[in-house]
Amino acid sequence: MPKQLIAVCISKNKGERKTPVEQVELRENHGIVSDAHAGDWHRQVSLLAKESVDKMRALGLDVDNGDFAENLTTTGVDLPKLPIGTHLQIGDVLLEITQIGKECHHHCAIYHQAGDCIMPKEGVFARVLTGGSLRPGDQINLPS
Repeated sequence: MPKQLIAVCISKNKGERKTPVEQVELRENHGIVSDAHAGDWHRQVSLLAKESVDKMRALGLDVDNGDFAENLTTTGVDLPKLPIGTHLQIGDVLLEITQIGKECHHHCAIYHQAGDCIMPKEGVFARVLTGGSLRPGDQINLPS
């Protein structure tokens, strides 16, 4: 299975679903330009695997890319198993994994619909080491 981006998504505000777009621009030590989660911190970019989204679909939820507030939807990479500090090369962009999962302070709409949410367990976060543009279909390279 190829390791690649399925979707790139942004939102104007924190705490809302993100909208898939054709392309995003990532800035070093900032995140995705025009995304609510960009800034000088360790969770500049969020990633979630399509395989995780598919688990929620199997529970009967009508969810799609960006619905878990992830910036990058991937396929072919077991994201939660990547060690902190792992580098992901996607085109010209270099990301460093900084956090696996997150605490959910307030149960989101997805949690109330399904009784569960995958982002706290299977979502990962990264900071941007090298910026550039990303679009669906871009290949993901992991260190060997």
